[in-house]
Amino acid sequence: MKKPRKKIPKFANEQEERRFWEQNDSADYLDWSEAESVVMPNLKPTTKTISLRLPQHLLDSIKAAANARDVPYQSLIKVWLQEKLHDQ
Repeated sequence: MKKPRKKIPKFANEQEERRFWEQNDSADYLDWSEAESVVMPNLKPTTKTISLRLPQHLLDSIKAAANARDVPYQSLIKVWLQEKLHDQ
């Protein structure tokens, strides 16, 4: 027998809805076994531009390493940072 689901309330705005879902379990309101997988191919991760000062010799070494791998140096820096975070 299926567990009866609570009715999702109407929200005045997104902030009110966010507060509601932070304090309530969605499993009480939705049957996740009926959920369907969705692919959103046009979504890109949100990025933020930063300024990073590096010694010239370090930047030159990074650019050389990126060139050897045939990738942009900024992309190589992101990969290295992600790997370092993952190793922790």
